[in-house]
Amino acid sequence: MTPSIVEMKGIQKSFLKVHVLKGIDFDLKKGEIHALMGENGAGKSTMMKILTGMYKADEGDILFKGKNTAFSGAKDAEQNGVAVIHQELSLIPHLTVAENMFLGKELTYGKTGWLRTKEMERKTTDFLNTLGITLSPRKRTGDLSIGLQQMIEIARAVAANTEVLIMDEPTAALTDQEIETLFQVMNKLREQGVAIVYISHRMEEVFRMSDRVTVLRDGKSIGTKLTSETNFEEIVSMMVGRELGERFPERTAQIGEERLRVEGLSLEETFKDVSFSVKKGEIVGIAGLMGAGRTEIVETLFGARRKATGNIWIDGEKVTIHRPDQAIKTGMALITEDRKEKGLLLQTSVKENISLTQLKRLATKGWILHRKESEQADKMIQKLSIRTAGSHQQVKYLSGGNQQKVVFAKWLGVQPKVLLLDEPTRGVDVGAKKEIYTIMNELTEQGVSIVMVSSELPEVLGMSDRILVLREGKVTGEFYKEDATQEKIMEAATGGMN
Repeated sequence: MTPSIVEMKGIQKSFLKVHVLKGIDFDLKKGEIHALMGENGAGKSTMMKILTGMYKADEGDILFKGKNTAFSGAKDAEQNGVAVIHQELSLIPHLTVAENMFLGKELTYGKTGWLRTKEMERKTTDFLNTLGITLSPRKRTGDLSIGLQQMIEIARAVAANTEVLIMDEPTAALTDQEIETLFQVMNKLREQGVAIVYISHRMEEVFRMSDRVTVLRDGKSIGTKLTSETNFEEIVSMMVGRELGERFPERTAQIGEERLRVEGLSLEETFKDVSFSVKKGEIVGIAGLMGAGRTEIVETLFGARRKATGNIWIDGEKVTIHRPDQAIKTGMALITEDRKEKGLLLQTSVKENISLTQLKRLATKGWILHRKESEQADKMIQKLSIRTAGSHQQVKYLSGGNQQKVVFAKWLGVQPKVLLLDEPTRGVDVGAKKEIYTIMNELTEQGVSIVMVSSELPEVLGMSDRILVLREGKVTGEFYKEDATQEKIMEAATGGMN
């Protein structure tokens, strides 16, 4: 039997009297990919921070290579062979690939301080070649795709003789092609004996790549399964503590008359001559590879980008939209791809975030009526089942799924006619995804029209009544739900279909 390189036994941790980890057990073997799953707030990140010394456990033992270990911090862990690839990459954009590779451990000529630049560039090329990556070491890192930047982070870990690699949502911002490259690299590392902890909400990836799956729930380890001996339903049941039922709710809305029509919409060098319509109660999914123009289209519709040409009609009336406030007046709302950067004020309360779009209605003579604001927030918290200590709690302390529901609550208060969704379930666990899908379904039953951009094909297929496919800024395919397949969508997205 392959020995465990890491063992965590009875790990407990509390913050401000809140018991976060309640006796976690976990082990990791050499040369395996071990998926760590659980809803947002289950304790995955806290557990990995304790392993790498960023937090100190209140109780429990950590064994690394069979010896009791307590790293003093991330640098100590890395020097001992345990590295983390975070979702938010730590590279410095204006430095070259080689400079980032050797950041903090530059090669110099003795005490002179002069850099051995050519040697660092040569070694960088060798490390990248080990992973099957062809890339100039002199390239400016900020000019690279997120996928290539991630490969540099992994190459840094390989260069440091890493034995344990922790990967936190590594595919969240990658294209399909970059994901394939990442998986090839992970397989090479597994063959070399590197142990990988793979944290992800994407079930398809977990079942494709992992050897074992450990599930956490409410700070407890629920169990560990061989991936080959379990299935989607069992893992979901372990994560949420109940049967989730069908992954996507049955679409029950009655589709009515045309609500939104777009003709000849173009944005210079981004997308061209895009035309489509959305009916009342309909969900139209927009699929395509990263860079195809999906986000740019919904942002242009919302007035966040200035359109070059094209016309927009809502309920048969032609509208002019150059700014978001004009879009809101026509009945549009946009839930952005990046909730933390563009959707929420993280330092403020749930109540203040929910009321952002309704300040005029909640104010008299310029003064906000706080009782009215609280009533509105409490109503939305109950309606969307937002798990929070109360409307006064700061949004930054909520889980990803509950943060996303706050963004929905912010816009539902204005009762939109057209809801534009850009990656509505990104970084959200499987239980919260189901709740968001249910919210979408209920909105369409009320006649709301939804345009949904998503990189997850199962989500596009599971929730859309009709699907548009974009490639290089042009619509290359349109499918009704009953005719759509992943193969057809990918064919249209990659150019195999005209």
